[in-house]
Amino acid sequence: MTGRILITGATGHLGRRTAARAADAGWSVTGTYFTAPRETASERLDVRDPCAVRELLQRVRPDVVLHTAAGRDDWRVIADGAAHVAAATAALGIRLVHVSSDAVFSGREVDYDETALPDPVYRYGAAKAAAETAVRAITPTAAVVRTSLILGDGDGGHETLTKELLSGRAQGVLFTDQIRKPVHVDDLADALLELATNDYQGILNVAGPDAVSRYDLGVLVARREGLDPALIPAGTIADLGLRLPVDVRLRTGKATSLLRTRLRGAREFMAVPFES
Repeated sequence: MTGRILITGATGHLGRRTAARAADAGWSVTGTYFTAPRETASERLDVRDPCAVRELLQRVRPDVVLHTAAGRDDWRVIADGAAHVAAATAALGIRLVHVSSDAVFSGREVDYDETALPDPVYRYGAAKAAAETAVRAITPTAAVVRTSLILGDGDGGHETLTKELLSGRAQGVLFTDQIRKPVHVDDLADALLELATNDYQGILNVAGPDAVSRYDLGVLVARREGLDPALIPAGTIADLGLRLPVDVRLRTGKATSLLRTRLRGAREFMAVPFES
């Protein structure tokens, strides 16, 4: 089943790929942007403005909203914006799929299933946890997708950072003690589109099966790009004294049993060149 779908943040990495894959699957896609339009995003939207959110949804009348818009350092975009989108979809009876993050966790428990309660240790994680709370309170029928590092097509944040570190355009290190379960952007996009067409409610972890450190993931990126992984600068969160989640692994048994989309591991999808 397809229909009309609205994707917030359709200029971002995930939103852009999801919009393209939705169009390929037969959806009538409306994408939103904040700064500049592009092929996947024709409607300007500031999610911090509840009236603007409501007006756009009333005008477009989508069957589903995928909320992928993000503002890394802006609480009003992440938390308030999610609440505004949830309120508008609830008022208009529109299905909502909201994208959250493993950043809501501290890493103290390491393994987290869908029942785990957020315990963020930094501002971004706290904002994502607040967004989850707002969405679930306002729209209990929404699907809230917790995911991890998103990459696989060359444009992911970690892929870009690795290449910039190797070229000298960026300074810093890749952490050997920060563990995640990366997901391919196309797998996540397809999972979101599946959830757009079913009635799943509540939290669902959608990530890959491989637990990989940021540094080891950089090595996989370098090898795929034909670069020298020995040149990647390495470090630890502990040595730098940073307050960041260390080892966070989303359990994905529920998603594996629920979804048709196969969630590939990083060691699998990073072993072959991406299609441009």
